[in-house]
Amino acid sequence: MPSTHIAMPPSPPAILDELEPTLAVVRANCHISDARHATDYTLCIYLLKMREYYRWENDMPFSSSLPHEEITGWLTEREALWKTIEGKPFRHIPLSTRLHDPFDTDAINEVLNGMGYVYSGGIGRNMKPHFFLGVLEQRCAHKNYTLYLSGKEYARDLTAPPAMSLGRTIFVRRESLRRMLWEKIEEWRWNRPANAMQKANKCYDFDSAPEEALERMTERETRSVLLHEIGEVMAGEELGSRWEYLLAGIPHCKAELMMRAVRDHLSDALSTLPGLLDEADPASLHFYIANLNNMRKLLFPSLLTAYEHWERTGNLDKLLHLSEASRDHWMTLAQEIVALHGTHDGDLQRKITHLVENNTF
Repeated sequence: MPSTHIAMPPSPPAILDELEPTLAVVRANCHISDARHATDYTLCIYLLKMREYYRWENDMPFSSSLPHEEITGWLTEREALWKTIEGKPFRHIPLSTRLHDPFDTDAINEVLNGMGYVYSGGIGRNMKPHFFLGVLEQRCAHKNYTLYLSGKEYARDLTAPPAMSLGRTIFVRRESLRRMLWEKIEEWRWNRPANAMQKANKCYDFDSAPEEALERMTERETRSVLLHEIGEVMAGEELGSRWEYLLAGIPHCKAELMMRAVRDHLSDALSTLPGLLDEADPASLHFYIANLNNMRKLLFPSLLTAYEHWERTGNLDKLLHLSEASRDHWMTLAQEIVALHGTHDGDLQRKITHLVENNTF
């Protein structure tokens, strides 16, 4: 990780009694968010997320089989709860004799950090609110951002992003990252394709020591997600609020997916790729490529070509050159997208799609 001053807070093994009312309200807000947005997912993705959520709520090991009948009953009860709270507003959070707006993350953390906990309330993809409260493992102060690294989580919603940024504050959720990595490993095991994920897995001993291997992978990829979130902060400073305003006004469509892919590539060009290439760790480079979605691959075919060259030869030169050259490309493209702000809504999506399709790299 970047060189920073690290404050080490206490690490409580269980939630403090005095925080039980706080925790109850955070969990209630998580349920309200899920009630509003559970239908955002396809049925298959929804059921996979609910299985993972059940495992988390019941603190079940990754290696254990899930009980079918119990999950079915739990799912029915959860959906019944959601129906009763879907239209309710988010509740203010009681903490230190005050009620806090659930999105006033800074004020809430002023109190919680000293007790060994960290909280976040923010808006994610599809405008879904995300809330979590967990153990604070590290708090790092840097000149451009503040990093919170969390461990065990006591409250979370159905979707648990491993990392996210709010302004210049970055949250890296180690427990959520660990779960996400295990899901990626399990997904690969279904068909065991010969791809970048296979190569990433081979860097660890998942066959004979899966828990130790997962812990090593989590430690490595914590740095990777931090590098990406630093890039997000840097990209946000460059693009300003007009980018977010433009993105928020576009419905879920091809143009929106393209905008998110361009922003991710810009963030990685500013921070992730330089950091990964400086370290030159094969496991993280393989996993980085494995984790690219189809839209990102479509927009950046030269990255796959440079990766394949490194894989064949062990030479990083093409990746290093591409990392530098892509920075200006994605910045220029993102700025051109922002310049489309103000275009009539009926034409905006077409213009964004046309612009991005003609500027792959």
